Amino acid sequence: MESREWKMDKAKTEQNLVQMFYNQVLKYGDRVALKMKREGRYQDISWNQFAKSVEVIAAALLERGIEKGDRVAILSENRPEWVYTDLAILSVGAVTVPIYATNPAAQVNAILKDSQAAAIVVSNQEQLQKVGAAIQVFTFEELLRRGGPCARPNTGQSRGVAPTLNQDSLATLIYTSGTTGEPKGVMLTHGNFLSNCQACAQVIPINDQDIYLSFLPLSHVFERLAGYYLMIHQGATIAYAENMETVPQNMMEVQPTVMCGVPRFFEKLHAKVMESVQQSTGLKRKIAEWAFELARRGGPMHLSVGAGPCARPNNVGQPQGVAPTLSYKIANLLVFRKLRSKLGGRLRFFVSGSAPLAKEIAEFFYGVGILILEGYGLTETSPVISCNRLDRFRFGTVGLPVPGVEVKIAPDGEILTRGPHVMKGYYKMETATKEVLTDDGWFHTGDIGGFDADGFLRITDRKKDLIITSGGKNVAPQKIENLLKQSSYILDAMLYGDRKKYLTCLIVPNIPKIEAYAQKSGVRWNNAQELLSLPETRRLIHQQIDLQSKELAPYEQIKYFVLLDKPLTQEAGELTPTLKIRRKIVTEKYRDLLEKLYEMQ
Repeated sequence: MESREWKMDKAKTEQNLVQMFYNQVLKYGDRVALKMKREGRYQDISWNQFAKSVEVIAAALLERGIEKGDRVAILSENRPEWVYTDLAILSVGAVTVPIYATNPAAQVNAILKDSQAAAIVVSNQEQLQKVGAAIQVFTFEELLRRGGPCARPNTGQSRGVAPTLNQDSLATLIYTSGTTGEPKGVMLTHGNFLSNCQACAQVIPINDQDIYLSFLPLSHVFERLAGYYLMIHQGATIAYAENMETVPQNMMEVQPTVMCGVPRFFEKLHAKVMESVQQSTGLKRKIAEWAFELARRGGPMHLSVGAGPCARPNNVGQPQGVAPTLSYKIANLLVFRKLRSKLGGRLRFFVSGSAPLAKEIAEFFYGVGILILEGYGLTETSPVISCNRLDRFRFGTVGLPVPGVEVKIAPDGEILTRGPHVMKGYYKMETATKEVLTDDGWFHTGDIGGFDADGFLRITDRKKDLIITSGGKNVAPQKIENLLKQSSYILDAMLYGDRKKYLTCLIVPNIPKIEAYAQKSGVRWNNAQELLSLPETRRLIHQQIDLQSKELAPYEQIKYFVLLDKPLTQEAGELTPTLKIRRKIVTEKYRDLLEKLYEMQ
C-alpha cells in the first residue's frame, strides 16, 4: 500500500514528461541511464549526461526559432539521440511528430504536410533524402553542435520552460499505421502518457535495477511508452539494439532483464528454436525433441491464474507453487537453461503487444521458463488498456484492465474504454473523432472481445476485419491465421471469404523449409514458382493447414489456398511497421487470384 500511495503522490507533482525526467536525473545523477554500442562495445551514458544532451538540443531548437506549440518531426532509427530530441522538443513546449525510419518519402512528406511541422530532425543522409517539403531540417549532430554554446550549465534552457506545461498540454502527434484506411494524427497529451506510466508501474514490477533492451521502433506508441517513458519513470537502464538483425547478439551482450516484443518476434524466435532441433542429430536431437515436447505439454499444466516461472531472477525456470518433476529438472538442466542463456540469462519476463499473441507460443515459452506477459492497447489509448501480471496471468487473454482504466463491452461485442489514457482526438479530423469518442468519454476501440469469469479480457478480432460468410457465420481471421503460422512451413497467412460460401487463404510459405522437404523427397525443381506449383508442395501445405485447423468449426475450415512466391513487405505497403497485414491493400493486390478460388467446385 505504501508503494502505491507514493506513486500516486508523485503523479500529482509531475505535470509533464519533462518534469518526470528531471526528477529522475536529480535522483540518479551519475548512475547509468542509457547504453549504446559504439566502436564495438556498449558504452554507458549517465543520467546527468543524458540531461545535458537534452538541454543542448533544446537550446539549439530555441535558437532556431522553435516555439511552444510548434510541431517538430523525428525521422530516425532507435538511438539515444531519438530520446534526447524528443525530450528537448517537449522541453521547449513543442510537439513531437515521430515518423518510422522505414517510411518511404511520400509518406514522410504527407505526415509533414498534415501535421504542419515547423522542422524535422533526421538521423542520417538516407533519411534526409526523403524530405522534400520546404521545412527546416536538422541532423542530431547539428543540433548537439549548435546548442552547446547556448545551453545553460546544470539548469538548462529546458528546465525553465517545462513548468509552463500541464497534463492537458499536447505532447505528440502519432500517425496511426492504418491497416485499413488513411493514417490519422492521434493527439496525445503529457497527462495521457503520465497516467499510463502510473498505471503500468502499479502492475508490472519494473525497477531501477532493470536493464531494458530497446529494438521496437520508438515511433510506435508501444515502445514509446513501455520501452522509454515507463523505463525513465521507474529509473531503469535502457540499452539500444544495433538493429533488428543483431537483437540475439545484443541480448547476449546487454543481458537484459526486461524486453518488449511483437508477436512476430516471438514466432520467429520459436521457429528458430525448432529449426535448431531439426538441424541437430542423434542423441542431442532426441533429447531436445523430448524436452520441448515436455515444454509444450507443461505450459498448460501451470497456466492457472497464479505466479509465473520468471517472477524473480534467481528463480528462472522454476514454476512457483508447482514442484518441478524430475523430468522437468532434467529438461531444464540439459535444454531449457541453455536456451535462456542465449537470451542473456537474466531475463525476468517479456511483454508482448501490438497484435494478438498465439496462445500456443506463450505456453511453449512458459514451459521453458520464459514468461511472456501479453497486453492490449491502441495508439489512441497511449497505449495500455490491459495486461497480464506476473502473479495473475492467463494465456490467450490480454490480462486485466490497468488501474484507472474503465473497460466495457458494447452490445455488438466491441470493446470500449474510458479514462485519462484516452487521446484528445484526431488532429484536424473532428468528424472522425466523434465517430470513435462519445460525449461522455468512451472510446470505441474497433476490437471485438469479452471478459471471462475471472475478469480477463480476451480479444476476438478487429470489428472491421470480421468475416461474415454467406451462411451468416462470423469468422475471426486473426485467430485462424495465428494457428496456421504455428506450422514451420508457413511464414504468413491472410484469410479471405467475406460474404462467400467458404473460406480461402493467401499463404506465404517458408521456402527454405519446403526446399529441404522437397530434396528429402527426391523432387526436382528449377525455381521458386515451379517448386510451389508441384503437387507434393501443395499436398504438404494442405496437410499443414488441416493439422493446424483440426480444432476449428466446419465453417472456419479453409477450402482452397494461394501460395505466394515472395513474402509480404513494408516496402510494398503490404505490412505496417509493426508487421501487421494491411488487409485492404493485400486483398486488392491479390483479389483476382483469390476470386478464382471460388470458381473451383
